[in-house]
Amino acid sequence: MKLFDTDVQELKYKVLREVASCAFEDNLEKGLLDIPEKIVPGPEPLMRCCIYKERAIVNERIKLATGGDRQNPNVVEVIKMACDECPVDGIRVTQSCRGCIAHRCMNACPKDAIRIVNHRAVIDKSKCIECGKCMAACPYHAIEKSTRPCENACKVNAIHMDAYKRADIDNNKCISCGACVYQCPFGAIQDKSFILDTVRLIKGSQGNTKYKVYAIVAPSISGQFRQAKVEQVVAGIKKLGFYSVIEAALGADMVAYKEAQELYEKKFLTSSCCPAFVKYIEVNYPDLVPHISHNLSPMEELAAYIKKKDPDCKIVFIGPCVAKKMEYRLEKVWGIVDCVLTFEELQALFDSRELDLASLPEEKLDNASYYGRIFARSGGLSEAAAQAVKELGIAPEDFQVQPAVCNGIAECKIALLKASKGLLKENFIEGMACESGCIGGAGCLTHGPKNKTEVDNYGKQAMEKTITDAITVLNI
Repeated sequence: MKLFDTDVQELKYKVLREVASCAFEDNLEKGLLDIPEKIVPGPEPLMRCCIYKERAIVNERIKLATGGDRQNPNVVEVIKMACDECPVDGIRVTQSCRGCIAHRCMNACPKDAIRIVNHRAVIDKSKCIECGKCMAACPYHAIEKSTRPCENACKVNAIHMDAYKRADIDNNKCISCGACVYQCPFGAIQDKSFILDTVRLIKGSQGNTKYKVYAIVAPSISGQFRQAKVEQVVAGIKKLGFYSVIEAALGADMVAYKEAQELYEKKFLTSSCCPAFVKYIEVNYPDLVPHISHNLSPMEELAAYIKKKDPDCKIVFIGPCVAKKMEYRLEKVWGIVDCVLTFEELQALFDSRELDLASLPEEKLDNASYYGRIFARSGGLSEAAAQAVKELGIAPEDFQVQPAVCNGIAECKIALLKASKGLLKENFIEGMACESGCIGGAGCLTHGPKNKTEVDNYGKQAMEKTITDAITVLNI
């Protein structure tokens, strides 16, 4: 069974697996030097012009797999050497041009940038302002705009081209959602990995005798490791050396309860669960910052609870989210979570220890309610907030949750713009930067169309619990 849906992911995974293997075997100093030749054995190149460029790029991937540029605060970086193949023509005339005599494209251009040469339209790049009017005017759709996949994926306009036509990220605009990471066909944009930090935490615990290492696992895990059941994945995480595995969905239950109370009191809120969404508000709508829920995210809420019970423990969050790598290092939450991994990195850890998940006995994961688990998909947070209002005993005639469910940052932008102008009729903005919610996160193993039914079915396994049941028992 294929683990990933692109060869770029496969390459990234191979580097992470080898780095983790070296770390577990205390062989980083020499082992890292051997990785490029192991992944690109030669003599023929696998993907690029020569094996030497391929190996050089692998070396850059190793740097990111071991923490990346420490001077760059962003968790997303561009591998400049790998970014050299995308077309940068902008608006151009394709072979579909029929040489018609109407010349609508030429007549529509406000800058006289189009002329007819040998009965075909030609664009003068020195005059073109890329307004797109010629594209709209052409009856054959023979004029198109070439947009780099990374630029197209970035809905906050944080990516542009540098002087050498390579992608460059504006850290002042970037929200670390990771959309560009998956969409780059050459793997030239990648998130930093803290997989070495996780291995150090596990090894340093000396078998959980010096301190305990907890794994908090996002509910979107339900559709990720298709070669095994969720319960076998839990067993695999413990095999890696974790003391206990706890559902982030329990933190979601805790947040839903508190957020419902806050919403009832303030009458208008935006969610605080998605760090990329929160960053987007802070950068683009500073006037709305006071309306961001003051509650911690599910990851932070649960981690804070665990550390209150076990102050010396270490906590690793495992999920689909690149932006969580940014969140856990924020000053306001520093020290609550000790490391963050994506599902891609978890797979690399499993394979670095040669763990066959499908052969492991099942270990049940049963901490949260249905409502905590459905936080993983778009709309789930709003359903949970409405349920929490009901469980708090607030009568419908006194208050009701009226959510604006925003699936992806483009929809978030619309809702926030309305809210900033006082035109939003809803009283709660559920913001998810990724399409489909967390199940569409950049750190997922696969990125095809997501079916919320899969998450809902996973949630239904905990239908016997209400939100109140889950947070009262706190069975950890």
